[in-house]
Amino acid sequence: MALYPDFPLQTARLRLRPFTRGDIDAVFDYRRREDVAQFLFDVALSRDECALAVQQRIGQVAFESEGDKIIVAVELLETGQIIGEMSLIWRSADNRQAEIGWIFHPTYQGKGYATEASEALFALAFGPGDIHRVMARCDTGNERSWRLMERLGMRREAHFREHALVKGSWDEEFIYAILWQEWRKRQSAGAA
Repeated sequence: MALYPDFPLQTARLRLRPFTRGDIDAVFDYRRREDVAQFLFDVALSRDECALAVQQRIGQVAFESEGDKIIVAVELLETGQIIGEMSLIWRSADNRQAEIGWIFHPTYQGKGYATEASEALFALAFGPGDIHRVMARCDTGNERSWRLMERLGMRREAHFREHALVKGSWDEEFIYAILWQEWRKRQSAGAA
């Protein structure tokens, strides 16, 4: 099943939209930071590496086949400032599985923006995307990330210990997930 979102996606405070070439400096502002790269597979990026990453993201806006990614810039409606990015990856067509992810500038963390943006991508995945299960993963030391997953109603399904070498050290990872019917139940409870 293909998915071609009608961009931008808008929430009360945010606009989620495809990346453009003009976004390089905004992305570099957070992707150059060691405190952002700490829990990513990537190291802190140079401006040239950010330019390449943005160029790749420009074309990642739809699901046409398994493995495709939808990666969007998250900007504040009020100012147009890019504060981070969200990703939705089509992991399995047959099993209707996707993975959600996020990277936010530390200045904008703790304000509910990641929750708001994630809910918009859940609506996309579980609505027109016809996804059955959305999972997310993070380093066990990334408490902000796994706490966000719990706020989103995701449940911890796994704790992988020393399962991969990342940046020269053994990685420990949590896996969280939420099913379509669980998400819908939360939406119904929130509307009541």
